Amino acid sequence: MSKSKIRVLIGKPGLDGHDRGAKIIARALRDAGMEVVYTGLHRSPEEIVETAIQEDVDAIGLSILSGAHMTLFPRVVQLLRDAGAEDIMVFGGGIIPDEDREELLRKGVAEIFVPGGATQRTIAFLKQKFEEKQAKESKAHA
Repeated sequence: MSKSKIRVLIGKPGLDGHDRGAKIIARALRDAGMEVVYTGLHRSPEEIVETAIQEDVDAIGLSILSGAHMTLFPRVVQLLRDAGAEDIMVFGGGIIPDEDREELLRKGVAEIFVPGGATQRTIAFLKQKFEEKQAKESKAHA
């Protein structure tokens, strides 16, 4: 049975206390018809993954401005793998240098969005990935 709405968890891992960007993207995704779960500030990667699995989300969006992205983003990806939930896509945003972006993509993060980028780009990306996942699941059940 396929889900009709994209479910996205927006998480703020680590000690970063700035959540304006996370709230903006959460609102934009909700306004685009997605179901959004927002974890709030100062969540551990373990809490984020546990919540994502419990909430049966399609994707996790991580927002970091503190510079801890090279540790926290890959940790979330690894915890999902360890839990057998690698079908939950991880994307990120925040203050992330270009040279770190490529490494994060290699480590399993699906995409990185930077401040000032149009929220429509994130929405379009998620819709495309969800459609691809639905098509793949349909073929697997045919």
